[in-house]
Amino acid sequence: MHFLKSAAAAAVLVVAASAAHAGPTLDAVKARGKVICGVSTGVSGFSAPDSQGKWSGIDVDVCRSIAAALFGDAAKFEVVALTPVQRFTALQSGEIDVLTRNTTLSLQRDTALGLNAVAVNFYDGQGFMVPAKLGVKSAKELNGATVCVQPGTTTELNLADYFRANKLTFKPVVIEKQDEVVGAYVSGRCDVFTTDRSQLASVRATQTPKPEEHILLPEVISKEPLGPMVRHGDDQWMDVVRWSLFAMIEGEEYGITSANVDQMASSSTDPNVKRILGATPGMGKALGVDEKWAYNIIKQVGNYGESFERNVGKGSALKLDRGPNEQWNKGGLLYAWPIR
Repeated sequence: MHFLKSAAAAAVLVVAASAAHAGPTLDAVKARGKVICGVSTGVSGFSAPDSQGKWSGIDVDVCRSIAAALFGDAAKFEVVALTPVQRFTALQSGEIDVLTRNTTLSLQRDTALGLNAVAVNFYDGQGFMVPAKLGVKSAKELNGATVCVQPGTTTELNLADYFRANKLTFKPVVIEKQDEVVGAYVSGRCDVFTTDRSQLASVRATQTPKPEEHILLPEVISKEPLGPMVRHGDDQWMDVVRWSLFAMIEGEEYGITSANVDQMASSSTDPNVKRILGATPGMGKALGVDEKWAYNIIKQVGNYGESFERNVGKGSALKLDRGPNEQWNKGGLLYAWPIR
């Protein structure tokens, strides 16, 4: 019994010590005073600059949430625009602190690249967009088509697998930069553009002269769980990134919004809400941040539903349905670990 008590006490000390010790990335970010996030070169709704150079989108909101958790200020961030080919090298080399770019989480990326998949912030799947004038109704009618695709993506592999499995041939038009591959499709250089369906919807709504002249085919040929990634070997930094995203998801589940967060912080009797917003302390200490970390995220960035709505939902140009990105208790896949 004495041995068990001693072992338990030692375990508590180890946990406390590890919680108090910041890893190299977290130390560097705090010393710099801002977080540097890798984003796409421009996908409306996910990460794109406006005419004044201000970046917005679901992926940018993840970056903002990390800044809010660390500094109490969602504006203390910087983005680095990266192509699919550049993104992993930029993270591995330390050019960026976290990759919040629309990136599929997969086994190879989570292991062989020396990176960690953090959590899913958007569930997607690969599809195909074609000009309506082609008269094509199914991807299985694309035999012999020229297909625009970006290199260094899961999209490129999925495309080859799908055509091979269905005994179809195609001619790839491989272009690295997002705006250039879209330009090739719009100009008619290729018959088909393939990528994640959310990105196709974004391109159709914001980058084609007449969106009604382009259709998304019904086939969804892959699972594309998109989410942030960090480097291996820096667990506390991964914790901060993961729980910053989870705070947005938990905020929506418990009905905490940017508009009512102050009221809920002062008057809610729900023990879950009190832990999330720091009225019951302990969660911030475990992460190595202020106890109001989640309050600051929801107050300044909003919960996940607010971010979805303004960036890609019915309040945006994309007008996407929630689909699998609905909360788990409303028929979707969105599920954060409990903040407790």
